[in-house]
Amino acid sequence: MKSVRKKAVLVIAVGCAVALLVVAGLTDLPRRIVAGSSGRADRAAADWRDWDPATWARDNSAFLNPVVKGLWNPERMRKSGSSDRPVRQDVGVDEPGLSDPEPAPVAAEPVPAPYRENAPVVGKLFFDTPDGPSVCSGTVVSDPAQPGASDLVWTAGHCVHAGAGGGWYRNIVFVPAYNDPAATRTAGMGREQLAPFGVWWADGARTSPQWISQGRATGGDGSPFDFAVLHVKRTDAAGAASLEESVGAAADLGFAAPRTQDVAAMELWGYPAVQPFDGERMFRCRSRPGRLSVKADQPSLYRAGCTMTGGSSGGGWFIEGTDGKPTLVSNTSIGPDNQSWLAGPRLGREARAMYETLSGQFAGRG
Repeated sequence: MKSVRKKAVLVIAVGCAVALLVVAGLTDLPRRIVAGSSGRADRAAADWRDWDPATWARDNSAFLNPVVKGLWNPERMRKSGSSDRPVRQDVGVDEPGLSDPEPAPVAAEPVPAPYRENAPVVGKLFFDTPDGPSVCSGTVVSDPAQPGASDLVWTAGHCVHAGAGGGWYRNIVFVPAYNDPAATRTAGMGREQLAPFGVWWADGARTSPQWISQGRATGGDGSPFDFAVLHVKRTDAAGAASLEESVGAAADLGFAAPRTQDVAAMELWGYPAVQPFDGERMFRCRSRPGRLSVKADQPSLYRAGCTMTGGSSGGGWFIEGTDGKPTLVSNTSIGPDNQSWLAGPRLGREARAMYETLSGQFAGRG
């Protein structure tokens, strides 16, 4: 794992209907969800090994993610660390009306096991970068084109694309309810415990044009648009069941970007992987958000006190909607080196357009 000095830029993508929330009503939101330009990969599998720093971004303009059988075995999953980098503690526009005072830290709480019962929609993302294997977090979300049978995963843009001057990452897979028993030591555990619902390979991806053109690993550039959606398929078991059918649930998305004064609390979920965490267990924070303006001419982010670190990037931020159901309204994008807060984008029309485009691309394909 990375040292404390190499903490991660964390991000949670958020979109939701305006609603005044009651803190007491936010207990175990993902548990309450329990049921009751991209393209198909057509490149040879060997190409995932070609990471020439001078050419990888130029040759990686289209999302191509061919399945490499056996690549994400339990040992490789365990050895993957977060490549997130922290932002400055004083990042943003320090002007009244744009950014609110820095929030007090809120300690991350471990999610009780088994995850497949308490938070089946939350999972861990694994992918390869030019610097090696890395991790983020993600959430199973509903698909308007496939009601009840979604294969969509919400995460952060920087978990799938390097941003300005970079390209798409490779070998992206999603593992819902990773480490289902919440074991503190996963060495020797089999795939059935690490991946109770299987390993899902991304065959489609979208992020915002703003992230691709502006996104940076440090400094917060592009963070107001640091969101992404994946389409995935299961490759390690027979059967035609979708991701939503397999885990038994999918989170609804909200794109109304509620005002911070209308939100009493949000829940932030993910798999923090930078010390003092190790990326093997799921955590959550409950916190009231404020505003963080990175650039005065761009939308402000939500900022909430939370001690989760790199690896929780892409994890969902939930509020309780006017219908009483949990709604994902942001995802973790950035956080400072002292691990006191996280910030995530406000989901609006850009996020909705991205989401609906990918949904429509795979409509009817199953």
